[in-house]
Formats: sequence, structure tokens, C-alpha cells
Amino acid sequence: MEKYYGWGLPIDISTHGYGIDRIIHIMHAAMALLFIGWFVFLIYVLFRFRARKHPVAIHDVKHFKFPTIVEVGVAVFEAILLAAFSFPIWVHLHDQLPSKEKALEVRVVAEQFAWNIHYPGRDGVFGRTDAKMMDAANPLGLDKADPAAADDVTTINQMHVPVDKPILAHLSAKDVIHSFYLPVMRIKQDAVPGQSIPVWFQAKATGDFEIACAQLCGLGHYRMKGYFVVDTPDKFDAWFLENEPKLLK
Repeated sequence: MEKYYGWGLPIDISTHGYGIDRIIHIMHAAMALLFIGWFVFLIYVLFRFRARKHPVAIHDVKHFKFPTIVEVGVAVFEAILLAAFSFPIWVHLHDQLPSKEKALEVRVVAEQFAWNIHYPGRDGVFGRTDAKMMDAANPLGLDKADPAAADDVTTINQMHVPVDKPILAHLSAKDVIHSFYLPVMRIKQDAVPGQSIPVWFQAKATGDFEIACAQLCGLGHYRMKGYFVVDTPDKFDAWFLENEPKLLK
């Protein structure tokens, strides 16, 4: 797993990841250009207005036009970055959710300090949950008496998805604000108590990766590490069937 996370960006296995990476590369190139430009300007000013050449300070307001032009250019660049790159990706991810018929739905419920994953069973219906039923053995409060819950699959810190299939994840939290972060999928979204926030993604390659929490959520924040596994459809079906009977006991 370590090979996917180095000095550069993690590998991109998401169908929308290229857009995120493009924004990151453009922003870093622009920041490097600004750094070099302002550094050169600083050196110029130090020599141009050194005390030996100007022993008496001149207090008249005489600004260069160049810094103003640069500031306006930066503002225009940021507006273009938002309008041409950021907004289209946001619309694609948040306003164009895949249909439930085509996607695999999953609930992700964060808590201090674990990720609880909830899959509907073969009926495609999530079983009823109740906060009063939550305990160490049943962290999601799944009502085992509900017929829809009989075939549901729940895991802790283990999220398996099939490759080449849209995944519609409903994020929520039990206690404080967490942040669901899949680096290789270029997905990062807060999980807020009392809300169910949908996000979707689609993997284009298989492998074992990780789930991270990108929000400081308490003293045990470092423990909020889960495992994100992208399987072939056959392997995912086998994993699902292997875990399904565990809830029938």
C-alpha cells in the first residue's frame, strides 16, 4: 500500500481524478511563478532603493503600477480557475449523482475513532437503524428485527467496492465532524452529525488503498484509518457473500 503514497500525488484511479489533478498542477505552477516573480522584485527593490543611494527617505506616495497589475492579474486568474475548472468538477460530483439503479449505494458513518460501513443486502434496501440500539457490537444500531436488515452487511474500517461501477456513498457522523478522504479517488467530504451527505465516485483500477480522516476529530484522530479495497466484480461478490451470513447469527 505504501507504494501509492510518496512525495508526489497519490496515484489516480478515479474517473474524475484528472480534473482535480489538473487544478492542483495549475495552482502549484502559478504559486511557483508568483514566488519567483515577487522574489526577483524584492531583490530589485533592495538594490534600487538602498540607503546609500537614498540617504533621506521620500514620503510622497509614489506606488509602482507593476504590483497593482500583478494583483489584478492574480484575481482574474483565480476567477478563471474557479469558473473554468473548479465549478465544473463540483457540478459533476454534487449535482449529477448517478441513479440508484446503476450505482452501488453504501452508508459511511464516522465516529471517534472508526469508519462504519453499511451495505444494503440483495434486496437493495438499507435496514432500519436506531440510535438506541447502538453499542459496541452494533455500532450502527441496525435493527435485526427489520426484514430489510436481515441481509445487510456492515464492516468497521473495511470498505470494498467493485471496479468500473459508480459508488454512491451517504456520509454521516455519530459524534463530531469527520472528513471522509480517499486520496486515490480524489474524494474529500466532511461527515456531519445529523446530516446525510451524498458523494459518488467510480474506480477504474483494482487495488488495496486507505481511508483517511482529513478533519481533526479528537485525541484519537490518528486512529481514523480505514482500508479501501477495489475488487473485480467477481471478487467483490465473493467478499459480499462471505460477510453476509455474519449478520444472520
